[in-house]
Parts: sequence; C-alpha cells; structure tokens
Amino acid sequence: MSRGSAVKRILFTALAILLGGSTDGPGAFTNPLLPSGPDPWIVREGRDYYYLGTLGDRIAIRKTRDLGKLAEAEEKVVWRAPSTGPNAQSIWAPELHRIQGKWYLYYTAAAAGHDDDAHRGIFVLENRAKDPQTGNWTDRGRLATRHTGIDGTTFAYAGKRYFVYSPYVGPDSNLAIVEMANPWTLKGPETIIARPDQAWERQGGRQILEGPEFLPGPGGRLFLSYSGSACWSDGYAIGLLRAPPGADPLDPGAWTKTPHPVIAGSPAQGVYAPGHNGFFTTPGGTQWIVYHANPGPDMKCSAKRAPRIQRVTFGRDGRPIFGEPVRSGALR
Repeated sequence: MSRGSAVKRILFTALAILLGGSTDGPGAFTNPLLPSGPDPWIVREGRDYYYLGTLGDRIAIRKTRDLGKLAEAEEKVVWRAPSTGPNAQSIWAPELHRIQGKWYLYYTAAAAGHDDDAHRGIFVLENRAKDPQTGNWTDRGRLATRHTGIDGTTFAYAGKRYFVYSPYVGPDSNLAIVEMANPWTLKGPETIIARPDQAWERQGGRQILEGPEFLPGPGGRLFLSYSGSACWSDGYAIGLLRAPPGADPLDPGAWTKTPHPVIAGSPAQGVYAPGHNGFFTTPGGTQWIVYHANPGPDMKCSAKRAPRIQRVTFGRDGRPIFGEPVRSGALR
C-alpha cells in the first residue's frame, strides 16, 4: 500500500469517528479489492474474513481482518483438482460455509475429458479444523442433483437446510431448490423456482439464471439473489427473488421475482457486467454484498472480472436496498 493510501485510510476512519459514524465495517477500501477474482465469496467467522474466488484448477483461501488489505493477505491453496475423475477441471465458484462446527466447501467442477455442460456438477469438501486454512479437507463427493449444473449454495431456514443451484434444463439455466439431510446429502424432491423469463435475463445468446445466494431479511423474509444472462454479455446483472415470512422455500409459488436487476452495469461508475455475488456481515451485524465486475465494456468472462463490495440496507417494506455500484477507485 502506498503512503498516500495509508494516510487516506487513517483520515477516513478518523472522520467516521468524529462524525459519530460507526467504524463497524470491513475496513476502508477501494473497489475492486483485487485486480482479478471471478465468482468472489466472503464469509466471516469472529473477526476474520475469508475470501475465495474461481482459480480454475484449485481452491485457495485468503484470511484478513481488514478487507481493504485483502491484496496483502496470503492466498493459501487448500485443495487441488485431481488429474482424473468427475471433478478434474473447471473448478468454479467455491463457497465456504460454517455448519454445525465444521467447514464445508461447495464448488463446481467438470469431469476429466468432458469440459461441457453435460458433465458439470457441484461437489463438497469437509474440514473439522477451526481455521479453514488449516486441517484436512475430506472429499464428500458430488451432490446428487436431478440435473447437471453449477453454482451451488446452501442456507438454513426454519430449522431446515436447503440447497440451491443452477441446473441445465434444455436450453435454459434455471434456479432449483431441494432440502438437505446433511451438508452433503440431498433429501426429497427438487423444485425449479425460477426460469429466465425476463428480457434482461436472456442477453448474450443464452437464457441463464445462475449464482443463487440467500439473503435473510427482517421479520423472517426470504430473499434469493442471482445473476442473469450470459457472463460474456455486458447485460449480465444481479436479480432478486423474494418470499414472505413463513413461506415454504420449496414452493415455487412462494417466490416473486423483481422484474428488473437490483444491480446492473454503470459506465459512469466504471462497473460493467456485475454478477455472481455473495453476502456477508460485519462483526456488528451490518450486511454487505460482494460481486465481480469488469472495469470496461466487452471484456466477457475473463480474469479481468474483479471483486467489489458495498453495503446493503433494508427499507421500511423489509426489502433490501443495494444502491448504485460503488465507483471504481473510490475510497469508502
């Protein structure tokens, strides 16, 4: 970090205190947090933030207490793809979850010799260590989804755990949900809860919903974000489903789709094709979103996609407020 950047960070924190604001945040930062990082994921345990992103042939974790210094954190490889088998290549979208005192890594992979949609699935690793950068990762295998697909995530609601992913169904990529018996075993029927039926979800020559992520709302409300359209399109953006308190997440009729993206590209802010987000909280409980975006137009699904974060609040109606994408290079 340059001397000038360090001074700005100190002044930012001091100003927040003088103005009576809260310093409970991820630290002073500028977007993007890293020069590259498709499919970013951040989870917090205690005061430590853990960051992951797509690396293609391995899974690595960065650990920091200040996301503004994420680039300075060691990138520790915790798992590498085998040379053969159903999870040998295209290691995408790793997510780290703390469930019942253990760590679980969910990731997408393709079979050796078959890097195509018909041979993709979601796999699970388990670690009993307190710190996921240490310990041993046990291979729990591939989740037995009804369809091939990508981008698996999990959440708990009303005493049950659920798994959501993006299955390939004909020419479409949809969103499907199923209950879980444990963190690596599915239970009961799988239900499609959303299809790419909006014009903004059909850009780039494909009809795609992917990257689902759960966001708990006030009063028991349920929200599920997702990315719509092909990632190689500048029309790629983040959409939102919502369900009322007490709803059955397995019921497709419980979910209502917001007709327009909640976060879309903004050339004025230097943000293009934002998508594949996750959510995390600070130690004080404030809600944040992390997503990747390109710094310019027509950059497609390259490594130039980089992780960005911004605060999420909730309105009087209980719905999340995301705001405009935070400008590239702006100190926050």
